[in-house]
Parts: sequence; C-alpha cells; structure tokens
Amino acid sequence: MFKTRLLSGIVLVIILIATVGTGGGLLFGFLALISLIGLSELYKVVDVQSKILGFTGYLAAVVYYGILYTGQMQYVTFLTIVFLVVLMAVYVFSFPVFKAEQVMTVFFGVFYVAVMLSYVYQTRMLDDGAVAVWLIFLSSWGCDTCAYCVGMLLGKHKMAPKLSPKKSVEGGIGGIVGAALLGAIFALAANKITGAGVNPGQYAIICGVGGMISQIGDLAASAIKRNHDIKDYGKLIPGHGGILDRFDSVIFTAPIIYYLATFLAGRL
Repeated sequence: MFKTRLLSGIVLVIILIATVGTGGGLLFGFLALISLIGLSELYKVVDVQSKILGFTGYLAAVVYYGILYTGQMQYVTFLTIVFLVVLMAVYVFSFPVFKAEQVMTVFFGVFYVAVMLSYVYQTRMLDDGAVAVWLIFLSSWGCDTCAYCVGMLLGKHKMAPKLSPKKSVEGGIGGIVGAALLGAIFALAANKITGAGVNPGQYAIICGVGGMISQIGDLAASAIKRNHDIKDYGKLIPGHGGILDRFDSVIFTAPIIYYLATFLAGRL
C-alpha cells in the first residue's frame, strides 16, 4: 500500500508541476476536469451521479467555468439563481423521485467543488501567481504532513475525537507552524532562484492561515464520509482515494490563499 501511495503521489506531483507551472488553458482544463470528477464522487454519495439531478449540477459547473474563462464573473450570481430554479423545477416535476437532501447536495456541490477549486486557476492568474499559487499546496499538503509528524511525536489532546480520533490539537498547531515555516522558506528560495522579490513574512502568514483553514477542509470531507459510512470518495488515485480525498484541504485553502495574496500583499 505504501509503495502504491508513494508512486501515485509522485505521478500526481508531476501532473501538478506540469499543469500549475504552465498555467493558462492547460491548468484551466485540468481543474475543470477534476472538478467534474469531484462532483461525480460527491453526487455518488447521495446516488444522483448519473441521474438528471446530477447532470444539472455538471451543467452548472461547466457554465461556471465558461464564465470564468471569459472573465464575465458578474454573471455568477445570475447563474446561481438560475441553477437553483432549474434544480427545484427538476425536484418538483419529478417528485417524489428525489429527496430534499439530494437536491441540496447537488446545489452545494457545485460551489464546494467546482467554484472553490477554480481559485487555483484564479490565483495562478494573479500578477505574482506563478509563485503565489504554490502556497495553496504548501499550506494544505505541507500542513497535513507537519501535523502528522508532530501529532505522532507530541499528540495528546484529541482535536475531533468522534470524527477523526487520530488528529490531535498538538498536531494541528504543529501543522500551522510548519506551514508558516514552509511559506517563509519557499519565499526565500523563490527570491534566490527567480528573483521574485516576495516577502517571507507575508508568505509565512498566508501559509499559516491557509494551513489552519486546510484542516477544516480535511475534517469537513471526513464528516461527509462518516455521515454516509464510506471510507473513500473514489479510487481514481491509487492509495489516496478519489479527487475529493486528495484535494479536500486544497478546496478550502485555494480561495483563502487567493484573497490573502490579493489583499494582504498590499498591506505588508
């Protein structure tokens, strides 16, 4: 299992370096694809992944990415309203085929998966996005690794005993501190290698906050799985599970990094 997890992790990192490093249409297409896969994993939990209710969600995600690609973000609110109206039309005219929980999951899923993940692309498109976008992965996966190591060594107090018994408060704090340190080290390295001129203190703050939020994302995904008695969302990534299993923390971290990189940069 460890070898499989390691190999698939290496492949995933290579794909990320290629897509995130290149940016533009390649990254956009990659995120649109994994958003649809992630949606199908979430919709499978409530058994609508191949039904008209699920396809309504897929369509809304595709339209959202179309709006994002054209830069017409003023239409997102309009899309939200139309999407909700169409969902409710499907719900009432097919009643009692679907339950209210399924309808709410389809609506929630588009924003939880597609919209939140799209902030990886939006961060990459910032003026300093070629550097800043990596903070998303540093603060989410870096925090997870640091939290695991510190938790194994010092963990005594359970963070969420009923939801994730192995996670500790000490590990959580270690993850945040570790993510902040990684952010500062990354900034120093970026300055030396590329001459980016980024602020190590700023990147430490951004990654520290991102690390804190990433833990909420991780626990939120676990809570959904616990509520529906499933171990993994999918099997797409051997040893890791599905898209939502691997990107659960990234989903929450991406928008936070985007806004911190946008607003905090001008205040430090």
